[in-house]
Amino acid sequence: MKEDFNKFLSFHRVNGGTGKIFKFVFLEYKEGFLKLKAEFSKETLNPSRNVQGGMMTSMLDDITSLLIIYESRGAIYPNSTNLHSLHHRPLFAGEVTATAEIVKKGKNIATIKGELYNAEGKLAATLMHTVVLMKSDFKVDRNTV
Repeated sequence: MKEDFNKFLSFHRVNGGTGKIFKFVFLEYKEGFLKLKAEFSKETLNPSRNVQGGMMTSMLDDITSLLIIYESRGAIYPNSTNLHSLHHRPLFAGEVTATAEIVKKGKNIATIKGELYNAEGKLAATLMHTVVLMKSDFKVDRNTV
């Protein structure tokens, strides 16, 4: 499972801008759920030296999208229609844990919840992500991803 998912992370690093920033590392997957380790670098900080809220939302956008992409083997790309983020506490440069869980997935629309946890395991941010499920032009080949 880990090796299989790492192929998708590699694809994301090469083909996505934020894939290069967050340094995702696979931790856990089960149907409808994904957990990754990630990192906020100093480039993601605001002048107060906290992680900028938009960077937290961006990371959660990535992990929730990766869950949909992985479960479709790259045949579906989630196009965001709504990103509702809640920021519970500040984050700082360093490692975090990111999770994604499918709340509801229909034929055309899905809602995925994403969460970020600080190094102490405390909830720092939540994202409710609604997407339109679009057929992908870049189907991921299971053997080459």
